[in-house]
Order: sequence, then C-alpha cells, then structure tokens
Amino acid sequence: MQYDQRANVLERYFAGLAEHTFEVKLGVADPGLVDYLSAMLTSFVRNDAVYKVRDLTGRALDDVARMFLEAEARVGNARREVHRHIGDFTLFWAGVYPEALERRRQSAAERAENFAALGKRAYYIASTIETDNEEDAPGDVLERLSARFELCAYGLREVRRQWEDRDDGIGPQTFLIN
Repeated sequence: MQYDQRANVLERYFAGLAEHTFEVKLGVADPGLVDYLSAMLTSFVRNDAVYKVRDLTGRALDDVARMFLEAEARVGNARREVHRHIGDFTLFWAGVYPEALERRRQSAAERAENFAALGKRAYYIASTIETDNEEDAPGDVLERLSARFELCAYGLREVRRQWEDRDDGIGPQTFLIN
C-alpha cells in the first residue's frame, strides 16, 4: 500500500473511532473538536510528530516545562504552534497512553497532577494567539480543548480501548508510517 493510501485509510480509521466514541458513547456533538482529535491521532502515529518541538541546537524536547520555555522564546504563529503542540502532546499521553506517564522521566512541573493543567494552559494560550494560517486549528477549537481537556483525555482512552478490543487484528499498528 502506498504512503498516501495508508495515510488516508488511517485517517478514516481514526475518524470513525473518534466519531463513534465522542458522538455516540459520550454524547459530544462537536464535529470540529472530534475532527481535531482524529487528525491529532493520525499525525501522532509518526514519532517525529510527537517530538517535533526542538530547541536551538535541534534536539527534540520531551519535557513539557522545557517546551513551555521554548514557546515563550518564540513569537506569533511559531509561539502558537508550540503551545498547541504542548496541548496535543499532553492530551495524547494523558488520553491514549496514561500508563506511560508513570514511566516517563518527568520534571517536577510534569507530575501527573500537573500534566492536565499544563495541557489545558497550553491550549488556552494557543487559542488566544491570532494566526494568519488558514490551515491552522481555529482558536475556538483550541479553547474547547482547554475547557474539556479531561473529557477529551477520557474519550481518547475509549478510542484506544476500541482499537484494542477489535478481534480482526486491524488497528493503528497495521497502518504505521515510517
């Protein structure tokens, strides 16, 4: 299967799981939010997307507190993008792989009790920064991600449960893109 075909199949797979989970199971009728979450899942299949924030030396950052410092050193769209990524990063780990949070090497600011608060704060900051990029996430979606962070994390745990419960062997690992 070609890269574009695999990516398209994966996008549809995550869109279906997210729509079913959020709209049917959780009663969240928010297409913009659900579309954002399924797109995030699709992009985070690639490891380089999960760790895309880099410091001045080019080293990928995996510590949220350091990502915040990097965001504050940037301006405009670049600052918004790093804050948005922090929100995505924290939501992904808190939602899809919460057990990994216990194993992560963490800074004091990144303890489990602060992880959601950091993600909510990052999404809120990103929502307040205007962008001239039409393809960027709308500020109102980022604001809703901030306000509904815990619900979104729970929904992402349910999405993961659905793909793990499938008995036909089809799941995101089938479509991994290197």
